Amino acid sequence: MRTLSLPLLRGTSWPRLSILPAIPIAIFVAITVAAIFAPLVAPFDPLEPVLATDAQCQAAYRAAFPNCYIKDDPPFFIEGSILGTALGTDYAGRDILSRLIYGARLSLIISFGGTLIAGAIGSLLGLIAGYFGSIWREIIMRVTDAWQTLPPLIFAILLSTLSGPGVANIILVLAIVFWSSYARLVCAEVMTLKERDYVKLAEITGVSLGRILFRHLLPNVLNTIVVYFSLIVGIAVMIEASLSFLGVGMPPPQPAWGLMIAQERDALLEGKWWLVAWPGICIMLLVLSANMIGDWLRVKLDPHLRNL
Repeated sequence: MRTLSLPLLRGTSWPRLSILPAIPIAIFVAITVAAIFAPLVAPFDPLEPVLATDAQCQAAYRAAFPNCYIKDDPPFFIEGSILGTALGTDYAGRDILSRLIYGARLSLIISFGGTLIAGAIGSLLGLIAGYFGSIWREIIMRVTDAWQTLPPLIFAILLSTLSGPGVANIILVLAIVFWSSYARLVCAEVMTLKERDYVKLAEITGVSLGRILFRHLLPNVLNTIVVYFSLIVGIAVMIEASLSFLGVGMPPPQPAWGLMIAQERDALLEGKWWLVAWPGICIMLLVLSANMIGDWLRVKLDPHLRNL
């Protein structure tokens, strides 16, 4: 992993920021910025075809078609491009670059939303199970064990089929799929932390239960939650793309990356590889960058790994 050294931060109180994984962060930030400012960055409407001029239609179809659109127009670097769109157009004449930018917004909203909700639910249950122990831990951990035996993608497909397509439904599906992993991690950490002196002292002095859980225990497991969140985001992106590809995720004509691959898979037989390659590359870059950032955070926030 390539790293970036920041001289201004050397010798400061921010040692963890002195070395950053430059390439993954640059890719992730670029995708995030493009998603946030999609209306300003995207050159065309992602849901509407790019209208061609009469001259462009004549060049494409050998006849005049006023206000027509040109489907499967290749990107600018391939001979035969007529519209001049950067990455070409799809089967409906829509600009691929614009759809990729808006697709990044959908992927980030769904993956971050689902993972955040899963983290909140799982962390709360993990705190309860780890601190109270006894019957509470048995109930929550047995449910967690049963939940984790379910294959994530198969379980997500089942839930998406039952709930139907849509952003809110997919976020809910991801939250239901991933909460159990957070619960187990947090429970294991809390079981160790609750034996520390500062927790025992808080109990003896009559500190409220909520203060013990959320002021003394939660901050000490926050590093684990943050690291796991960064690693799960990449998996959530893959699951969202898989659901859209299989037809149980985002409905047409939404510019979801998985849906774009599904709609253009037949184009591979015609040699139009770019129609499938662009969304595939976007998925790969987002997942790899999120995973590499998560791995870097895991090393930096874990004192055992940091001192190796």
